[in-house]
Amino acid sequence: MTARHPIPRLWLMTDERTGEGLWAALRRLPRGGGIVFRHYATPPAERRALYRRVARIARQRGLVLVRAGPDRLGYQDGVHGRRGAGLVTWPAHSRREAIEGVRAGAAVLFVSSVYTTRSHPGAPALGEAAAARIAAGLPVAAIALGGLTRKRGARLMQRGFHGWAAIDAWSTPLVIPAKGSPERSRRAFRGDDGYGNQKRKAAPI
Repeated sequence: MTARHPIPRLWLMTDERTGEGLWAALRRLPRGGGIVFRHYATPPAERRALYRRVARIARQRGLVLVRAGPDRLGYQDGVHGRRGAGLVTWPAHSRREAIEGVRAGAAVLFVSSVYTTRSHPGAPALGEAAAARIAAGLPVAAIALGGLTRKRGARLMQRGFHGWAAIDAWSTPLVIPAKGSPERSRRAFRGDDGYGNQKRKAAPI
């Protein structure tokens, strides 16, 4: 990516399961975050209209938008799972797929599934150590995916991941810590809403 669009550390993966929660998830994603637009099962005309709406929000909020699937749908910053212009991202469930992505020109690997996930019920999870080995030593930004929460994402970034991606973590309302709790105090000190978005100050009257 260029200096205008550094590789995001926080990503939202879209699919049909998000439903109307998609719009809240887009609001919660911090400025500079990334979106992989999937919605593979949505009928083509509906998918194109949905994509255009997401693209407008992405441009307004300074989000990086990557399109999955073979058909260009409009404005985009890159493509997912295929060669193309802009930022190329790639799914990596194994070391073999990670190397395949690098050879295809990917700058970002989504390593999954790190933990068990509702997207693939019953599928075995990699676990943190195995997930870290998949992209180890490769010249890419590794993004952890699958069962991620903010706490798990922070832990994996300490293990060398560039960032993390999720569906539910952005679609589910954040639990507000009790007044006077250490986490409430930390957020007040940082001035963010718990998702990394800076709270806006009220305009002077």
